[in-house]
Amino acid sequence: MSLQISAIPSPSPAHETSHVVERRSGNFHPSIWGDYFLKYASDSNSMSCLATTEERIGRLKAEVRKMLTGAMDKPLQKLNLIDQIQCLGLAYHFEMEIDEQLAQIHRSYFEFHCGDDNDDLHTTALLFRLLRQQGYNISCEIFNKFKDKEGNFSKSLIADVQGLLSLFEACHLGFHGDDILNDALAFTITHLESIDKGIVSRNLGKQVSHALNQPIHKGLPRLEARHYIQLYQEEPSHNEVLLSLSKLDFNLLQEQHQKELGNITRWWKDLDGKRKFPFARDRLVELFFWMSGVYFEPEYEATRKILTKVMAIVQVFDDMYDVYATLEELVVFTEAIERWDVDAKDGLPEYMRVCYQTLLDLYDEFGYELTRKGQSYHLFYAKELMKNHLRTYFAEAKWFHQNHIPTMEQYMPIASTSTGCELLLGTSLLGMGDIVTKKDFDWLVFSDPKMVKASEVVARLMGDIAGHKMEQKRGHSASSVECFMKQYGVTEEEAKDNLRKQVVDAWKDMNEEVRRPTTVPKLLLMRILNLARVYHVVYNDEKDNYSHAGTKFKENVTTLLVDPLPM
Repeated sequence: MSLQISAIPSPSPAHETSHVVERRSGNFHPSIWGDYFLKYASDSNSMSCLATTEERIGRLKAEVRKMLTGAMDKPLQKLNLIDQIQCLGLAYHFEMEIDEQLAQIHRSYFEFHCGDDNDDLHTTALLFRLLRQQGYNISCEIFNKFKDKEGNFSKSLIADVQGLLSLFEACHLGFHGDDILNDALAFTITHLESIDKGIVSRNLGKQVSHALNQPIHKGLPRLEARHYIQLYQEEPSHNEVLLSLSKLDFNLLQEQHQKELGNITRWWKDLDGKRKFPFARDRLVELFFWMSGVYFEPEYEATRKILTKVMAIVQVFDDMYDVYATLEELVVFTEAIERWDVDAKDGLPEYMRVCYQTLLDLYDEFGYELTRKGQSYHLFYAKELMKNHLRTYFAEAKWFHQNHIPTMEQYMPIASTSTGCELLLGTSLLGMGDIVTKKDFDWLVFSDPKMVKASEVVARLMGDIAGHKMEQKRGHSASSVECFMKQYGVTEEEAKDNLRKQVVDAWKDMNEEVRRPTTVPKLLLMRILNLARVYHVVYNDEKDNYSHAGTKFKENVTTLLVDPLPM
């Protein structure tokens, strides 16, 4: 395939006066947001207005806490309440109460399981999903009672649309060997896709259509909350306390995120990133959306700031290694990264000097804060992760320049790491304070954890399937699609089918790793799961919505970071 070549001079071509280097171009569209979020950099709310909102939220939270901990006639009522709290995006306020309630339900599971609701599909599926989400190893054989004598799911279930929907959502919590869930997923998809919208409520019809495209388990909590809030308020039986709290909470958190993004936009503008790195994608807003998908809670402001800044620079490196730089330049740059010393920039082309100095300055900024807090050892891990990340970029660049298509066994260890999952997760720990210990860092960096590997598989393979055609047009190292096709002599579609199955298996790996007891605090495991969810959303429908940020990604950013919920 012919490469797309264009002569693009370096920003400061002091080291290239003798000739113009022919460079490839990614032809990335400019930022669609520009300086839009700068207006949020200063407080827009008066202190009195903020205090009034927080006071009202506090009162509503107290009411919801009473609902959660109070007695209810049937377990189904408690299950539905917990499900509503989670779907409305409020669960992070009530983690302890939800954990206690589900622990109690799990303890009394067999008694409950044999009770009046024994044959209700919705109740059974909801029980299964909520308990598995919480890490309980509940067996999928709970669904055998809904099968006929031939071992197939009963045709009588087809009319139970709510039950089918609940079973569909439960299927995404599957483990390896859960054949019952594999059968249930095929069964529910077939019948949910063909339901007569005229025989179900308008609201339920909307829920079905949305779920088939975006299951709860693979969705971003805040994005799904925004969608669910709008459906919930249309339900005649909705709880006004829950609805009011979810709206107030969504808007308050949105305002905090807007301010954070405004300050990060100011940093990028002061850095003059758009002029210094014209060859790279300018996706600052999209990166903040990405990071807030992993850590959305108010207390992780520092984490979001660190991650967005680091990944903004990594984005520049990514496009430099993939598209802009020559192999000779990359050899020198990668060696400079290994040295991590200000003097190492002397042998670099001018545009690389700027990239390199920006990285060193950023990590010096982090180091100052960490030293002040007595956590300077965190920085060692962060630097090692960055070095390892750029080694994988260099390996991929060599494959491209040498026209080498690796085997899948050669490709996946390198390409999985180059997704940035390990780098992002390790860097995120810098902003989490005393919650994170040296043991957690060691687990992430040195133990090759299965949870991280699974998240990387989701990221790499979904990204490759979505973006490989565009990447090959502009000139890029082979993706897993090309590697698989060559190694096994199959068609593009056959390769994609196999890769999709690997993504399904990776989700099962992650589901199993969240089972109790966990190796590391569940807090960390949920961040890895959230990261996989971001990749699922970004590459949904097998489209690269990140590189082409003016489409679905723009809608998602607008939903979470621009438009408040009407009260």
